[in-house]
Amino acid sequence: MGMNNPYQTYQRQAVTTSKPEELTLMLYQGMVKFIRLAKLAMEKQTIEEAHHNNLKAQDILSELMITLKDGYPISDSLLALYDYMKRRLVEANRTKRVEILEEVEGFAVDLADTWSTAIKEMKTKG
Repeated sequence: MGMNNPYQTYQRQAVTTSKPEELTLMLYQGMVKFIRLAKLAMEKQTIEEAHHNNLKAQDILSELMITLKDGYPISDSLLALYDYMKRRLVEANRTKRVEILEEVEGFAVDLADTWSTAIKEMKTKG
């Protein structure tokens, strides 16, 4: 019988009790985190760690892609952006070029910041 990791318990509870918009923000923040970890690992020449974190960022993009609702222009735009970001992550993983990760990180940070601002505005109006 293993002991529960308090941090994992907290994370699981945060996910199960969060609103959809908060979950999206968590995904964006997670993507930024894993891209940064991949960058650090690549800079340290720990290629397996870089690969692992890059794949986690790609998985988050896949999740964001499948949760988009069809029929909205913003969904089409986001799908195109997510697809581009994922292709660039695949290329960064293949070529081991940090500058590609930095490009995708910029998009991810912008998405997280924009989404965070939207949530705050929604709370003040609601």
